[in-house]
Amino acid sequence: MNSKVFITTPYITLGQMLKRENIVNTGGQVKGFLIENKVTVNGVREVRRGRKLYPGDVINIESVGTFTIIS
Repeated sequence: MNSKVFITTPYITLGQMLKRENIVNTGGQVKGFLIENKVTVNGVREVRRGRKLYPGDVINIESVGTFTIIS
């Protein structure tokens, strides 16, 4: 699955994106999700829920899909 995530702000955090795309239900689940699942941002492994995502960033979540940030 390759989805586009549209934002109207300069950036969105990784945790906010995971909640918005219904990958996790609550913010409290984000940290555990990032530890248990391989998540990469622009090809680099990421475990920080506060990682800022800007337009053009590509997030790949193993067994879920790929997401591209679009403004």
